[in-house]
Amino acid sequence: MRPLAALLIALSGTPALATGLEIDVSGEANGTIVIDLFEDVAPQHVARIVELANQGLYDNVVFHRVIDGFMAQTGDVQYGRAGGDLSLAGTGRSTLPDLPAEFSDIPFTRGVVGMARSQDPDSANSQFFIMFADGPHLNGQYTVVGEVTGGFEVLDAIKRGTGPNGEVTGQPDVMTDVRVTE
Repeated sequence: MRPLAALLIALSGTPALATGLEIDVSGEANGTIVIDLFEDVAPQHVARIVELANQGLYDNVVFHRVIDGFMAQTGDVQYGRAGGDLSLAGTGRSTLPDLPAEFSDIPFTRGVVGMARSQDPDSANSQFFIMFADGPHLNGQYTVVGEVTGGFEVLDAIKRGTGPNGEVTGQPDVMTDVRVTE
């Protein structure tokens, strides 16, 4: 059993892995990242990700901020479309309202998926990030929505950012297709 799954069962008494995502990535990384979503830990955030994925809004969205040894961020459905002007990538959101924080005791370890937000804890909307390594400074500060269960080699190959704050310059890697799994 994966460590986070065991922790979730210990915390809640029931498995938390009912819904997932498959993210096809292309660019420097090519392949599929598989994610289990924790709908009992962050039900509103998981519902948002599922809704946006089912609408196809994550398809062809870039990894706009990628910091080696930390995380890869994506999900800007407003300004993060491949082939468009990416100068505002990372500042956009969906047309849906921001979400209230759903913080938990789940630690930000390698493979954990969290929701991006501004300084306002209740500002998460569509963007999310995947941890390359442990980030204990994020614990209790960001909403955990899931965990990578497959495709770590794809995650590790995502093009790193060389611009300010991990901004990916040139051609960022792209989530070409994001599918919800049961």
